[in-house]
Amino acid sequence: MQDAVKNSTLNQKVKIAIIGAGFGGIATAIRLLQANIHDFVIIEKANDVGGTWRENQYPGAACDVQSHMYSLSYVPKSDWSKRYAEAPEIFSYIQSVIKDYDLKKYIKFNQELSSARYDEQNCRWHLVLNGQDQLEAQFVIFANGPLHIPQIPKIKGIEKFKGEVFHSSHWNHDYALQGKKVASIGTGGSAIQYIPEIAPEVDQLYVFQRTAAWVIPRDERAYSNLDKKLFAKFDWYRKLHRARLYWSNESRVMPIVQPKMMKIGQKLAELFIRYQVKDKAVAEKLTPNYTMGCKRILVSNKYFPTFNRQNVELVTDAIQEITEDSIISRDGKNRKIDCLIYGTGFITDPRIYLKSFECYGEKGLELKQVWKDGAESYYGMSTKGFPNFFQLLGPNTVLGHNSVIFMIESQVNYILQLIQTVDRTHTQAVVVKDQVQDLFNEKIQDQFQGTVWQSGCVSWYQQDGGKNFALWPSYTWKYWLNTLKVNPSDYRFLG
Repeated sequence: MQDAVKNSTLNQKVKIAIIGAGFGGIATAIRLLQANIHDFVIIEKANDVGGTWRENQYPGAACDVQSHMYSLSYVPKSDWSKRYAEAPEIFSYIQSVIKDYDLKKYIKFNQELSSARYDEQNCRWHLVLNGQDQLEAQFVIFANGPLHIPQIPKIKGIEKFKGEVFHSSHWNHDYALQGKKVASIGTGGSAIQYIPEIAPEVDQLYVFQRTAAWVIPRDERAYSNLDKKLFAKFDWYRKLHRARLYWSNESRVMPIVQPKMMKIGQKLAELFIRYQVKDKAVAEKLTPNYTMGCKRILVSNKYFPTFNRQNVELVTDAIQEITEDSIISRDGKNRKIDCLIYGTGFITDPRIYLKSFECYGEKGLELKQVWKDGAESYYGMSTKGFPNFFQLLGPNTVLGHNSVIFMIESQVNYILQLIQTVDRTHTQAVVVKDQVQDLFNEKIQDQFQGTVWQSGCVSWYQQDGGKNFALWPSYTWKYWLNTLKVNPSDYRFLG
C-alpha cells in the first residue's frame, strides 16, 4: 500500500469521491447536483455505467422488485412496459438518467480503486486508482454495491474441461447453445431466470441443485397504453401506484418476523410446485426443506414447468469431478457436456469481496481487519474509525422484502446531511462514535431473534457462525424515519 502511494502521482483533488456508477453512485450524484455541489467525481472500474444491470445481461434477466419501485423517486419513469422490468429496460433507464443529468462528465471510467488511506492530519482520503494514479478527496462514498464479484465454486478437475465455461454475470453471447449439452450449477435468483430461457434451445440441460429454492408466481402483466398515459399526465396517479406497491411489499415483514404466519404462504408455495411439476419425485426434490423466507424468496412462472421437458434433468447429487468432456456426480454417473454455466451468485461478505482493496482509517486501522469478526457499521453508512467514509447498502441494509432503491435514497439523503453539517460547522471530518455503533449493532442482532432468517438454514445473508450481516431486520419505513435527520450527538466532528 505504501509503495503504491509512493509510486503514484497526484492527479486530482476533489471534495467527494463516489466509488461505482451503478444505482447508488447515480442517485448520490443527482442529489449532490440538486444541493448545488459540483466538486465530485465518480470512479467506475468498467467502461460503462449500470453496475449490476451492466454486468447481468443473461437470457431472461429481470428484476424481482416492481418496476415503479425499482427506480429513483426523483427521476420517475412513467412508461415502464410491465410490472417487473427486464434487464435491458432497466439498463436503458439508467442510461437515460445519466444523459438527462449529464453525469458522464463526472465519471472516470476504467479506474479501479486499489487502496485508500485516511490522512488524520489533513482530514483527507488518499485514493490510489489502478495501482498508480492518486486522487485526494475529503469525503469517500462507497456505492459499488455487494453483488459484483462472481462466486465461483472450486470443483475438482475443472481445469481439464475443454468445453465452454462462464458465470451468468459474464454471459458469453457469442457462444451458441443450440444443440449443446449444458450443465448449469446453482438454483439462485439468476439461474431460475436463465434456465427456462435456454432449455428450449439446448439438446440437453442438467440442472445441478444443492439446495432447493422457494419460488412464487411472478406478475407478468404489461402496463397498458392507458396506464402509461395516466402515469405521465397525472403525477399523483403514478405516486399513488408506487405507494400501493411500497405498502404491499412492506406487508411481507409480518410473516418474516412471525414465522408461524409464513407457514400459510409456504403451503401455497408447495401447492404451486405440485401444480406446475408433473413428476411427483421431481416436485419433491424441488421443494425446500427449510422455512420459506430463510433464504431469499424468488419469483418466476417459468422455472418449475421447465422440469417437465424431456431434455431437462434435475440433479441433486453433489458434483464429484469434471473431466475433459463430462461432469461426474457423487453417485458415479457420468454426463457428457459441452458447456458449463455457473449460476452461483456473488460473494457478499465484504471481508472477502474487498480482499484486493486496502482501506486504512484512523490510527492505521484496516477495514477488513476491523471486520474480521463480521462487518458492522452505523445504519450501513458510517463505520467507527473511518472518518468521512460512507457506504451505500452497507452492513445490515440489504432487503429481503422491498426495494433497495428506497434504502439507497434514504442513505444518500442522510450522507448529504452529514457532509453539509461538516461544512456548516467549519469542521473537516465526521465519524460515528464507537459506543453509538456498538449499541446499534447489538439492537440489530437482537431483532433477528425469532425471525425466519434465523430458523436454521444457511444463506448468503450470513457469515460463518450464522451472524446475519446483510439484511435490515425490520420495516423500511422505520429505517427511513430513523435516518430522516442526522443526530449530531451520534458523531465526532474533527479538524
